[in-house]
Amino acid sequence: MDLEARVHSTHPEALRLWLRMLTCTQLIEKQVRSGLRDEFNTTLPRFDLMAQLERAPLGMKMNELSRRMMVTGGNITPVTDQLVKEGLVERMSLPNDRRAWLIRLTPAGRALFKKMARRHEAWIVAAFSSLDSRELNQLHALLGQVKQHALPTDNTETP
Repeated sequence: MDLEARVHSTHPEALRLWLRMLTCTQLIEKQVRSGLRDEFNTTLPRFDLMAQLERAPLGMKMNELSRRMMVTGGNITPVTDQLVKEGLVERMSLPNDRRAWLIRLTPAGRALFKKMARRHEAWIVAAFSSLDSRELNQLHALLGQVKQHALPTDNTETP
């Protein structure tokens, strides 16, 4: 039984909507995880780490990488270590800060990520294929309103 089936019509509509959104997110994420595993023998955390590095061609420090991924350094260190071992990511020391490391995709890592990103995009498009363009735009706009309302009032951090 999924989360939304556990609530009754007596619960607020917003709660039922939240649970429906959560269920949809979990179902789509499960499909993405399965696709990454089956087609690329990789995991979603590895994909997410590579996605962050793809957006920073010159690389980024480990602490910035963990901040962007919203996890601790301890969570990304083993993932990074494995990607380095596979030649997909390189770790470079910084001359002005011997305690910090700069992490970036290697050419092989960049090429693999591009393949994975194309498939990821296809999986997401397929997940929303039951909606037409108007419905997609409407849903996007409505969720944008929810996001704006949920943002901190100082807007220092955007999810």
